Amino acid sequence: MSGIFVSKPVMWAPGVEDNSEKWEKWLKGEGRIEKSTSAPKLEYTDPLFRRRLSQISKMTVHVVHELLEKVGFDKDTKLVFVSLRGEIAREFSINKGIINENMILPAGFSLSVFNTPVALATIAFGLTGGYSAVYPSKGDFSSALKNAFAPVLCGDEERIVLVYADELVPECYGVDSIPLAFAAVVSAEKTETSVKIDDFESIKSPDAFLKRLLEAGRSDV
Repeated sequence: MSGIFVSKPVMWAPGVEDNSEKWEKWLKGEGRIEKSTSAPKLEYTDPLFRRRLSQISKMTVHVVHELLEKVGFDKDTKLVFVSLRGEIAREFSINKGIINENMILPAGFSLSVFNTPVALATIAFGLTGGYSAVYPSKGDFSSALKNAFAPVLCGDEERIVLVYADELVPECYGVDSIPLAFAAVVSAEKTETSVKIDDFESIKSPDAFLKRLLEAGRSDV
């Protein structure tokens, strides 16, 4: 697979937020992402809109907003949303409701589907290009990247917006996880701030991909 160009990413995670210095420390291994359920406040959205959103949805809406503001993309650009677990905390709550009360609340169920975060982002900012929601096969992030990049590589799309997000996994699952979200514009043509990514096979996790982008951007590769 040939190379592709990815814009400077925008990202958000608990304890690091939008602070570039903290992200630099994280990249050097001197700082950590907090394992908490904190989320962006989304003060630029309507209070009724953000009131019931989960951590993953808030993070997704935020990074899409920051990408629009800091990097920019046409609102008819297609989005590709990638997540390892989706709305897992809300799904866990629904499962508990089924077990304990033998019922599902329609409002909660409607916000629990895998594509909820990216759908909410398109609603929040009036994005009209449509979206795809991708689950990495067997947890291998490189498979999701191939799926996301394919429309650009084959010429069907001039560019796409890549969005990744995962929230903190409920403790009862016994899974070691970090809440993290990032977004970037992917194109077949280089821009002043984009970096070229040639090797997809070695990128097995979302944080590894983000580190690759940050390291490449820092060295002007």
